[in-house]
Amino acid sequence: MNKSFIEDLKYRVFQSGNPVYFYIGINVLLFLVVAFLGIPFFLSGVGSVNFPAFIREYLGYPASIAKLPLRFYTVITYQFFHDGFLHLLFNMLWLYWMGKIFLDFLKPRQFHFVYLGGGIAGAAMYTLAYNIFPVFAGSVAEATVIGSSAAVMAVIVATATLVPDYSIRMLLLGDVKLKYLAMAYIAMELIGLASANAGGSFTHIGGALFGFAYIKVLHKGRDWSQLFKRKPKLRVVRNEPSKSAPKSTASSVNQHEIDAILDKISKSGYDKLSKDEKETLFKASKH
Repeated sequence: MNKSFIEDLKYRVFQSGNPVYFYIGINVLLFLVVAFLGIPFFLSGVGSVNFPAFIREYLGYPASIAKLPLRFYTVITYQFFHDGFLHLLFNMLWLYWMGKIFLDFLKPRQFHFVYLGGGIAGAAMYTLAYNIFPVFAGSVAEATVIGSSAAVMAVIVATATLVPDYSIRMLLLGDVKLKYLAMAYIAMELIGLASANAGGSFTHIGGALFGFAYIKVLHKGRDWSQLFKRKPKLRVVRNEPSKSAPKSTASSVNQHEIDAILDKISKSGYDKLSKDEKETLFKASKH
């Protein structure tokens, strides 16, 4: 394989700072590792060792509250393992498409928060569903969930809530606004609550609710992702003439302008922005 291709891939995933490439890379890498490690177990013919089941048991998120004290780490690990190639493929495609739009308007730190927070919220919804609804009473002790679907759902709904009238072109359907796409996705999950994968649907809905809540709170001026923000180190500086004052003022004016543009998007949609407003928002997303 071409060395430059490997180096470029390594840069995109681990060094570019783009969280979309990072999460896609980690999910794909872990899928390949599990797939290759499972080959010798399968070929050995040892029936007592089911490697996929082993991975799901110890890295998937359990429905049983009694297992959580020893499997607490699974609230994160379950978000990075998948039950088959198609499960991985569709999650990564949606993550790529919606993640690129998300990062056109918001920061990588906010993407990290929505992805991981959506996965955690999905796990919490999964636990609640299995321990509340009688239909799950017979399977709660053994049930587990794996996959990045809740995290991806959080990104999809967060993006659709931020820019509901932003359109993407879909095969056979043409241009579709994100708000309709998200509503269709959620409707499918609600229907899925009466299916064999009801637990997975509850997980996805938990992620969707988190993505929606994050953007709604962000519109009100509160950014939950500040939890991920590094605190600046204190340093002693000399008193200088007030050259920097105009720069600070300009920065605050720019932030006020960005907030006003985001408010306009939430009320009227992305398509209603002027060319200058779109340019301002695009430049701001790169900082």
